[in-house]
Amino acid sequence: MLVLTVIGSDRPGLVELVSRIIAGHGGNWLESRMSRLGGEFAGIIRVEIPAAAEPALARDLAALASQGLAVVSHSGGAEPPAARRFAAIDLVGHDRPGIVRDISQALARGGANVEELTTSCESAAMSGEPLFKAAIKISLPEGCDVAGIRRELEEVAANLLVDISLEPLEAGVPG
Repeated sequence: MLVLTVIGSDRPGLVELVSRIIAGHGGNWLESRMSRLGGEFAGIIRVEIPAAAEPALARDLAALASQGLAVVSHSGGAEPPAARRFAAIDLVGHDRPGIVRDISQALARGGANVEELTTSCESAAMSGEPLFKAAIKISLPEGCDVAGIRRELEEVAANLLVDISLEPLEAGVPG
């Protein structure tokens, strides 16, 4: 099992290039998150591949640097089948430095793990001021004080003057 990070100047054919190399080494593309950000293409990919083929795949992917694509591979095991509870957080408010830091600190204090974080900044409809939005999926360990995390998030939201919600998701499903 490999986890790959990919980054380079965005252009057509990048996903095809990486997927062709993975398939050429007998790899199976399991899951990924990819996006164009600020003219750059960035992604993370989880690949299942025979252990004997990992070094050759990593070498061929690293060679893509000559084409302006940086690929770093990390050996990783399969995720443990531990039962976890999941929750979704939505946040909206005027943009300012420190929002992600303050929210992530509150989550870490409560023992929550950030599984997925998506943020954006756009112009508010009426004022045109920068509006920050975040969608966060978290996993909660057994015995986690969800009410305590909710209180901490509400306190952070009040200090930052943002709207925040925390909703449980179906058990065992990251959303």
